[in-house]
Amino acid sequence: MLNIGCKQVLKVVKSVDFGIYLGENEDACAKERILLPKKQVPEGISTGDELEVFLYRDSSDRMIATTNEPKLMLGEVKELKIVSVGKIGAFLDWGLEKDLFLPFKEQTRRVKENDPCLVALYVDKSGRLCATMKLYDYLKTSSPYVIGDHVKGTIYEISGNFGVFVAVDDLYSGLIPKKEAQADYKVGQKLNLRVTEVKEDGKLDLSAREKAYLQIDMDAESILEAIDEYAGVLPFDDKASPELLQREMGLSKAAFKRAVGHLMKENKVEIKDGKIWKKR
Repeated sequence: MLNIGCKQVLKVVKSVDFGIYLGENEDACAKERILLPKKQVPEGISTGDELEVFLYRDSSDRMIATTNEPKLMLGEVKELKIVSVGKIGAFLDWGLEKDLFLPFKEQTRRVKENDPCLVALYVDKSGRLCATMKLYDYLKTSSPYVIGDHVKGTIYEISGNFGVFVAVDDLYSGLIPKKEAQADYKVGQKLNLRVTEVKEDGKLDLSAREKAYLQIDMDAESILEAIDEYAGVLPFDDKASPELLQREMGLSKAAFKRAVGHLMKENKVEIKDGKIWKKR
């Protein structure tokens, strides 16, 4: 069976002026033959020889073979570069003569020319190869990571209901749950994260924050820096709204209260008149 989007070893069944035809066997009928254009035919190849090729569709929508190395195949997730954006979608450089189409409906953010873009390859209803940024069904759940491990990942989608979806190592399925997703995240952003849970199905729950006893020092330091920027007086205290604290400090209310309490115990700040003052 001829499989588009994959590499296959096929046999040379016929030579013509414009290339060679390949098939699964030498008896392959005309409908089961795939053309390898002449400019890609290796020297000295003969009828009956075997050749590894990648199958895709050319600009005329015909299945065709290539000996060029694609940057992405079915079952893989890779970062590719946007080469152009048109009325119906964008096009990616994937190492072949015909650029890879990324439809608007498969984008999780609007992309621009030269943007790096993490995508998977799929076959659309018309049998053509296309790219998608919706990676949930394409990421693996067999990561080697355990709770407490630190990992790197790329945000590929953001959900108001669930949180921030992350491709760990651009390979494994991860999620920053909604309650943990406090920062202003963006699709395509690369993060250093901590594994907080490994689900029964192998998917990873993640956090951009360290364990509370480690994170508290970092949060306290960021609060002191903010106070300095406000000339020694932060114009709100730990009773401020969660929205204000998230916008101004990038912290949840709980994290802010913990860090301010820590600073007060160390006698570095005091709360007065609804403001936080840095002690001299």
